[in-house]
Amino acid sequence: MTGIKTFKHALMMGVAALVPQQALARTSAETREIRQLKREVEELKQQMRALTEAAAAAQSRAATPAPAAVIANAENVTKPVVTIANAAPVAAAAPVLAAAPAPVAAPHAPAAHGKVWYEKLMLRGYTQFRVNEILSGADTAPSGVSRLRSVQDAALSDKGNFSIRRARLVVQGDISSRVSLYMQGDLASSVSNQTSSEKREGFFQMRDAYADVYLDKHRTFKLRFGQSKVPVGWENMQSSSNRLALDRSDAIDSAVPGERDMGVVAYYTPARVQHIWDRLAKDGQKLFGNYGAFGLGLYNGQGVNRTESNNGLMKVAFVTWPVELGGAFKGQVIEFGGSLMQNKIQPEIRTGGVSAIAYNEKRVSLHAMLYPKPFGLQAEWTWGQTPAWDKSVSAMVNKGLDGGYVQAMYRLPHTAVGQIMPFARWQYYRGGWKGSVNSPFLETDELELGVEWQPMKEVEFTVTYSDTKRSEADERRSGQAHGQLVRAQVQWNY
Repeated sequence: MTGIKTFKHALMMGVAALVPQQALARTSAETREIRQLKREVEELKQQMRALTEAAAAAQSRAATPAPAAVIANAENVTKPVVTIANAAPVAAAAPVLAAAPAPVAAPHAPAAHGKVWYEKLMLRGYTQFRVNEILSGADTAPSGVSRLRSVQDAALSDKGNFSIRRARLVVQGDISSRVSLYMQGDLASSVSNQTSSEKREGFFQMRDAYADVYLDKHRTFKLRFGQSKVPVGWENMQSSSNRLALDRSDAIDSAVPGERDMGVVAYYTPARVQHIWDRLAKDGQKLFGNYGAFGLGLYNGQGVNRTESNNGLMKVAFVTWPVELGGAFKGQVIEFGGSLMQNKIQPEIRTGGVSAIAYNEKRVSLHAMLYPKPFGLQAEWTWGQTPAWDKSVSAMVNKGLDGGYVQAMYRLPHTAVGQIMPFARWQYYRGGWKGSVNSPFLETDELELGVEWQPMKEVEFTVTYSDTKRSEADERRSGQAHGQLVRAQVQWNY
């Protein structure tokens, strides 16, 4: 036993003597590893400084976001967790860093030249709130006799009070430097025959849905695809938010009731013409909208939101040209132009559906506009043929048409209470109205006096008085109804 104890004691003394030597050897090895790590960290720092200086130089030269992506990438790569137990992976980080300068674009990053397209879309619109009052005349009449009614405003009747004539929402913007989109809907549309002959109002209906594709970098020549306004008549192309009178004239609007159709049209606007229109817009003039100084188009021809009924196409051509005046009229602009249209139309018939006959339709229109500064004039006239109801044969036939309007206005843009524009308009029309059942023959004679007051750009008030003679747009009624009207409208723009 004594020998065994002596052996154990000797073994323990030997181990105790060896331990300091092993600890010393391990400490020396760790010291060498730490020194190696320090050298590698210094190398990483030097590479980081080099990358940072290169990125700063690139930014000053190109001013693009690419160097920022490089730096961000390098920072992500050079963040190893440095531990003594895991020294080998740290040393492997150096070759990874050498590939870091290659930029990695973010998947949804905007283009270097600005916002992405959906950030450039704009939402705007306007609403028109009206009231009509028939002061005297045939607000009611026996069967077969015309009443005081208008194809331009269905709320004009013996039962009419307040109404919302238009409630428009527009989404528009540039998809790219060569493509833009435009979509407009109306929340004040109505649908007939929901229960018997009762109308239901407040339906949201498409008015415009088109894309403009510019064929040159200066955006002077463009192709328009989709549902848009047909370039026939200056007043038809002018937005109702800009028009001085409450309604379009019957003669000009009879070419395309609703003003729109489905098709493709090419527009060209020379730079000097665009310069004049830009100056007029800056001055606050009521323009017709940039539909081009020259236009050529092909459309279905049946009208807005109507199904195409034949394989014919409506063909239109349009030109308008502004001229800056000098001398006593310096600063004023006068604009002349005209349009041509040829079409085959199948109007709706009372028994349901559309006519089996495609009627030929031809029109020529002229317009002239002296922009008010302060006095202005505006006039249009149209001639041609269109389908119209003939009572002598109780059927639609091709008939001649003739009509237009003359309007005078006086613009006071800077009064103490805002802009004020009094105006007077006379209109005349004899011809068919293809937008109604059986294309009734209209006879319109009207003198309208009014004033528009715009206390701020967001709100406009218009009041008008009219002495009117109108035939009702119903082939079952005849004659003209004569009366006096007072009408008022509040328009808010947003």
